[in-house]
Amino acid sequence: MKSLAQILVNLNYQLIKGDLSQLVSTVEIDSRLMKDKGVFIAIKGLAADGHDYIEKAIGLGATAIIFEVRPEVLQDHVTYVQVENSRAVTGLIASRFFDQPSEKLALIGVTGTNGKTSVVQMSHRLFSRLGYKSGMLSTIENKIGDEILPASLTTPDAVSLQKMLAKMVAEKCEYAFMEVSSHALDQFRVNGCHFKIAVFTNITHDHLDYHGSFSQYIKAKKLFFDGLAPDSFALINLDDRNAEVMVQNCAATVVSYALKKASAYKGKILDNTSQGLHLVIDGVEVHSQIVGSFNASNLLAVYAIARIAGQEKIDVLTNISSLSSPPGRMEAIKNPKRNVVAFVDYAHTPDALQNVLQTINEIKNNDQEVITVIGCGGNRDALKRPVMAKIASQFSDRVILTSDNPRFEDPDQIIREMEAGIPDEGRKSTLSITNRREAIKVACALAAEGAIILVAGKGHENYQEIKGVRNAFDDREILREYFVS
Repeated sequence: MKSLAQILVNLNYQLIKGDLSQLVSTVEIDSRLMKDKGVFIAIKGLAADGHDYIEKAIGLGATAIIFEVRPEVLQDHVTYVQVENSRAVTGLIASRFFDQPSEKLALIGVTGTNGKTSVVQMSHRLFSRLGYKSGMLSTIENKIGDEILPASLTTPDAVSLQKMLAKMVAEKCEYAFMEVSSHALDQFRVNGCHFKIAVFTNITHDHLDYHGSFSQYIKAKKLFFDGLAPDSFALINLDDRNAEVMVQNCAATVVSYALKKASAYKGKILDNTSQGLHLVIDGVEVHSQIVGSFNASNLLAVYAIARIAGQEKIDVLTNISSLSSPPGRMEAIKNPKRNVVAFVDYAHTPDALQNVLQTINEIKNNDQEVITVIGCGGNRDALKRPVMAKIASQFSDRVILTSDNPRFEDPDQIIREMEAGIPDEGRKSTLSITNRREAIKVACALAAEGAIILVAGKGHENYQEIKGVRNAFDDREILREYFVS
């Protein structure tokens, strides 16, 4: 065990009362997880304030409290340490408590509005094929080698993150791949992490409900690259116009990839069909079963990560050609009886939805009808709702507006806000059906021979969140159910 002094070294703090030489058994931000001789870090959250749970943590065995606001009552047997920002120091403290696990493996982080999950998932699969035991932290699931662990956040809280990385080290993982969200960056969740490679995929309209403006969203993403060490690599997608903004004043070595611009790692799409992609990557032709031009960019990022990590070119390209899409990312479900195919995709931003629909229009035959089922999440950025509906209308023959995860909002009101984006010429070909199961059923019923259905927004999710309750719901299972009925 480490002492309290050891995990606080080089941090700006004030000892209010107590003994820093005491040994620490655990570090927690959730008072319910406290153990004897533990350290409780009180964080002011969006929904709750950890300072309100200090006494509970002490009752469960905490002998040291780190806080911003001094408690009214100080107990004799407890050490009290005050800091300016408890969020900012949590990752640093947790990293030290777990013996700085990110220094003991090659940690690769991926940020961007779209593509994070695909790049992380495919990178993990690639390195597994190359013979490495690796860890993964993603929206879909967390993994240590082949062990699957549930994921509740795109990026875990700072303590859980360091705990997971420590477990990866203990299980002898050599690499770890993780999604790094803008929320996590803004909330200092990755403080204490040493990234070998930091990847930027793109940035488009999203999360403005949280960040307030697009400029603040960019600023949050840029924090990732501002914090890189000189021995790290920043890998950026030059096809995105904000890529170079991300690495302004970045101490790391900057490396680029692109499909449309000159870059260190260059790719080109030769063919994009329903059977997959035919690409040139770094001067070599590659066939992939993955569909979509946006996925060509994701595959190129995966290739660049592997090459920066020192992997052999031919080994990487050979294994990339056999990778498949992650669950719920352009996942195809077919009805061979009627020659209908449905794609389930997580697209929940305007840019992602447009990318998916453009891909479908590129690979379809002229006479194939495109039917899109789309909703928008509740208690999230409302500005994108009419934009999403407009894009669906522009790139589809029929649109069914429905519920996504309404959370605590009225789903009918969300749909009304989406309807405002439907152009006049698209209204006759648009239906609004609040019940998502019914919306998918109607899409299947309307689909003529050879039609393509897109069910967008939830992807891999196996639930629908309504008024705080996650009800079992999987777009893929519902499609299969109606396709065989």
